Amino acid sequence: MLSRTAANLFWMARYLERSETTARLLDLGFRNALLPNAGGGFRNEWSAILQSKGTLQQFTDKYGDLVQRNAESFLFFDLENPSSVASCITAARENARIVRTALTSQVWDAINVSYQELKALTRRERSSLEVPELTDWTLRTAALIRGAIETTQLRNDGYRFMNLGYAVERADNTARLLDVKYYVLLPSVAYVGSGLDNYQWTTLLRALSAHRAYNWAYGGELSAAQIAHFLILNPKFPRSLLSCSIEANEHLDHLGRIYGRSSPAQEAARKLLGELAEARIEDVFDEGLHEFLTRMISENAGLGQCISDQYLTGEAR
Repeated sequence: MLSRTAANLFWMARYLERSETTARLLDLGFRNALLPNAGGGFRNEWSAILQSKGTLQQFTDKYGDLVQRNAESFLFFDLENPSSVASCITAARENARIVRTALTSQVWDAINVSYQELKALTRRERSSLEVPELTDWTLRTAALIRGAIETTQLRNDGYRFMNLGYAVERADNTARLLDVKYYVLLPSVAYVGSGLDNYQWTTLLRALSAHRAYNWAYGGELSAAQIAHFLILNPKFPRSLLSCSIEANEHLDHLGRIYGRSSPAQEAARKLLGELAEARIEDVFDEGLHEFLTRMISENAGLGQCISDQYLTGEAR
């Protein structure tokens, strides 16, 4: 496969996953903003979310004061924000259009229809659009496209590059969502274990579509250690860092067999997987959850760069 084709498929999947995560962050901010302001005037849900996406300064430069309605518009509609839902779906559709012949008609139709529906949403009065409607639409769209990929795409190298994009992006996003809650969102350690703390944990799990799965796995008792274990080290949860790492390794190993050679990307992925597989949640908290997540985000970005250097630049692979 030509490296430029692989790159388009890889980034198509990353943008689709990113659009879903931005919608989940939008839902997280919306739900937390519904909580009565009992934290001594503390109110930083939206700044925390924008900070996690690395777009707080861009938002401030454009909109000034942090107003909820502007934050919602910035995260969903603003094409000047490269992480907005609209920007990500537009970019995913453009990548898909370039390699349309590498996609089944069902996958292309799902992506193209989502883009047309997005354009219809942008033409509606913003006052008629509520955040739950926008986030539900995004999650349904993402599930529809992913379903089309899983049920119609040939299991060839193109399929592997798409799923690599999903795995790398999902790991980054899970780490950022968890970091928003644990390090940025809670106003003070004095609130740990409080009603505010538990509400935010529940909201985080719901934003990740993980609330019921968490209850199945841990019996419903909320604790920072158990939720962190669930989102980082539980291989049964598909959005955990460990699960994403397992998936990335699987697809890189398939590519190694397809192309008849191993790659530095495989070595980087195995190193990351080995670290996560051997980690204990006690070790994570000893290091500091924020510090651990920051390091995981950096190492995951390094893996993405290895994949790019090995497969997504240059001539045919």
